[in-house]
Amino acid sequence: MEGGSRGQDGGGAPNPFVHELRLTGAQRAKFYLLGTVLAPLRVALAFVVLFLMWPFALLQVLHRSEEELKEPLTDWRSSVSHSSVYLLSRLMFFLLGFMRIRVRGQRASRLEAPILVAAPHSTFFDPIILLPCDLPMVVSRTENLHVPVIGALLRFNQAILVSRHDPASRKKVVEEVKRRATSQGKWPQVLFFPEGTCSNKKALLKFKPGAFIAGVPIQPILVRYPNSLDSTTWAWQGPGVLKVIWLTASQLCTTVEVEFLPVYQPTAEESVNPTLYASNVQRAMAQALGVPATECELVGTLPVRAVGRLRVALEPRLWELERALRRVRWVAGGPLPDGGAGTLGCQELAHWLGLPHPEAPEELCAYFQQDMGGAVDARAVRLALQVLEGVHSPEELTRLAFELFCEVRAGLGAPCLPPEGFCAILHLLLGTPWADGAKLFAALGGAEPHHGLSIGQFQDFALRHPVYAPLFSTYLCLPVPAHRAPNPHANGLPHTKSKAD
Repeated sequence: MEGGSRGQDGGGAPNPFVHELRLTGAQRAKFYLLGTVLAPLRVALAFVVLFLMWPFALLQVLHRSEEELKEPLTDWRSSVSHSSVYLLSRLMFFLLGFMRIRVRGQRASRLEAPILVAAPHSTFFDPIILLPCDLPMVVSRTENLHVPVIGALLRFNQAILVSRHDPASRKKVVEEVKRRATSQGKWPQVLFFPEGTCSNKKALLKFKPGAFIAGVPIQPILVRYPNSLDSTTWAWQGPGVLKVIWLTASQLCTTVEVEFLPVYQPTAEESVNPTLYASNVQRAMAQALGVPATECELVGTLPVRAVGRLRVALEPRLWELERALRRVRWVAGGPLPDGGAGTLGCQELAHWLGLPHPEAPEELCAYFQQDMGGAVDARAVRLALQVLEGVHSPEELTRLAFELFCEVRAGLGAPCLPPEGFCAILHLLLGTPWADGAKLFAALGGAEPHHGLSIGQFQDFALRHPVYAPLFSTYLCLPVPAHRAPNPHANGLPHTKSKAD
């Protein structure tokens, strides 16, 4: 039996980042048998074929200058390399068990659609769709150039490369995509997976605008794996890389279906608004797939969804923190510094919590916003643990959050919540990126946002706002483990007098 996603994304759609695979006893026996014999043989042969591509990939770029590589290659070396890599790629996937690639629809020419966008992106096996697309160019990270074989294949592909370490890299990539997309068919098509990360195929993630910036017609491509058991999906939470490879290579046959939809012609408004263009294409592809189009995306390593002006975590990291504390058998410790101010190093945090495991400090610190030295804000720790006690109402917790992060500014008298404190609270409780919090703070602050928010303004936002109040009421009401009775004074955190009183 195969399981789907656990829970919802908060907006009614399945959580697209969770893939749960349940196998019956018969299926397990089958996979253990075939996995012992068939999978190792298939993977070994596939790696041999992958390495055989290396010399043909090098043939295309050998002794060519950087200037030559900035233009499309069309000589005999390019033809030989292209044909050889194509055939070896098909053989490699065949050896891994992908014996059938069903193709529906007709691929558009490079003049009709310079850019191809494929979804849903659900696995590292998705590059198989490059075959029915005749090996289009791709966008990849510069760091991948240093990976054996993969780097040579990227150079062969004349891939568009983006560097995470170069701030100007993204702008260069945008310009290069525009240059190739508007070359009137001179360059091969460019293939994008606009979701930017893998999901479980139950819904489409938010499309990133990169493929749509050029404002040219694009051809959507639907990718399906119509198999009785979904062994290929590699989501944020679910089977890991090795297990996905092992399960897939252990199947007698894995089928992939590639459907070319009609070319999408952008309107005048979409041509100049890549975000709108991306959203409309996402909805069109979701409708063709029969799945929801969501605003979910991966920010860093955290899955988030859009709610109003904010992006919030699909599952609060505080819930993960609570599970992590239970794993390391959290016990009560001493009090934090007076007023909960200052910072705590990872070892200090572990000592205060009385954690017995030496590996715990780094794991727990990762759940909090850390400064350049790796220390965490003691106020965030205090607030998090008060939430995890499970005995406080949202009203009490939002008041405590205000007390911990507010400050008294000269000339104002009453304490106010500065933008840094507002962003810290939203990041901790909702998983909201700091940039989103800063924009919302400016909107809530009215004509004088630099004055900060009063306790009344903050609680109106957190407890009574029609869009955001449900978030706080949901994310602050964590289930308390049955084995641990609530204690209003647990972990050295007695209630303090409110600075707002």
